[in-house]
Amino acid sequence: MKITVVDYGAGNLKSITNMLENLGCEYILTDNPDEILKAERIIFPGQGHFEQAMKMLNKKGLADCIKKSVEKGIPFLGICLGLQILFEESEEAPGVKGLSILKGKVKKFTEGKIPQIGWNRLKITKNNTFLTNDYYYFVNSYYVKPDDKWIVSAYANYHMDFAAAVEYKNLVAMQFHPEKSGEIGYITLQKWLNYKAN
Repeated sequence: MKITVVDYGAGNLKSITNMLENLGCEYILTDNPDEILKAERIIFPGQGHFEQAMKMLNKKGLADCIKKSVEKGIPFLGICLGLQILFEESEEAPGVKGLSILKGKVKKFTEGKIPQIGWNRLKITKNNTFLTNDYYYFVNSYYVKPDDKWIVSAYANYHMDFAAAVEYKNLVAMQFHPEKSGEIGYITLQKWLNYKAN
């Protein structure tokens, strides 16, 4: 199986492709909508600004093809910003629409040192398939607030409880970086690669 990694002009591409290589995975790195529509599995890697990411996705014609792929049931993994863009809007970029695949907003932390940088422990929910109550590596100033709390697969705490990961049908997305989370991150990604979505 070949993994399609979305290259939208930003994001932590090297870390995620290094991880895929270490796991022995075939992958392509692409900004070609046709390649994404043909994908067997899609990874949208994190890092970047919400507005810049959405501008690039719309400019390159990637926004529509990502939504079409998700609607077709293609397994999709979003990491960090790849989680946030799935929602409707973000306080990072007022007035800019996200992909709106999931209902809810992206909010900014109001307490503590921003961004949150470092290891934080997850508290998994009944909706979880891939994660454990372990420490994962975060770098984020914003967090998602889903309208439907039942899609949350894990919470973490940074001066407040926040949604650290979601699962919905063929869609999995994480605020933390599995590719920077050591062995537990590798285990998590391997579980996702092996999982057959319904």
